[in-house]
Amino acid sequence: MEQLTSTLIYAFLGLVVFMVALMVMEVITKFSIRKKVVEEGNIALAIVLASVIASLGMIISSALQ
Repeated sequence: MEQLTSTLIYAFLGLVVFMVALMVMEVITKFSIRKKVVEEGNIALAIVLASVIASLGMIISSALQ
């Protein structure tokens, strides 16, 4: 039961870090990331966003171990 609790806490913390990082990226850029990717179909920006998300996941994963 203790492992399940710690797993859920770390998963929640990881999601919070991801959301904060996406919000920071949205504020830093001079354009709406969502509008560029979803409405305009900017594939290059989507690839950059995916790489940022993947790298954040690797950093969080290694920090938790």
